[in-house]
Amino acid sequence: MFMKLNIIIGSTRPGRVGPTIAKWVGDFAREHGQFEIDVVDLDDFNLPLLDEPKHPRMQDYQHEHTRKWSESVDSADAFIFVTPEYSYFAPASLVNALQVLSKEWGYKPAGVVSYGGVSGGLRSAQELRTLIANLNAHPLPNVVPIPFFPKCIGDDGVFQPNDEMKAGMTGLLDELFKWSGPLADMRKSS
Repeated sequence: MFMKLNIIIGSTRPGRVGPTIAKWVGDFAREHGQFEIDVVDLDDFNLPLLDEPKHPRMQDYQHEHTRKWSESVDSADAFIFVTPEYSYFAPASLVNALQVLSKEWGYKPAGVVSYGGVSGGLRSAQELRTLIANLNAHPLPNVVPIPFFPKCIGDDGVFQPNDEMKAGMTGLLDELFKWSGPLADMRKSS
């Protein structure tokens, strides 16, 4: 039985490259062969800014978009967040998507693939990992940074990773697999 890995595209900004990078992450994860893969685009959920009247811990969602988002997150055993760096931080769309739910994140491992300029989005990844931990998920220390990401996208629009990025993805997927089973057991007993 495969664990389910949701690869979440964190940016909803027009002209974003998140879907291009997430496609590579999804294809790479499928080839890795340890997970059932679902590439999830936040833009498909149209989540308004924290519009639920009750605290997310209650899971009493009043809006269909929140219920659909909850089902998507709840269905996963592990996550990879594909995030750009906006002003040294993860995009507001991703922060909101994390904060609109609570229990659905619990006891699940999470990795980050970040992209940006010279830092490869590592500043946003570090902040994001803190938020993930606050939601009782397990953020892995493995981050796959993609510096100067436009140089990695060919004229055909396809992401072309270097060897270091591929090695980083293999390490991240290996760790997600190691953690997803024990954390699934913890979810059953909680």
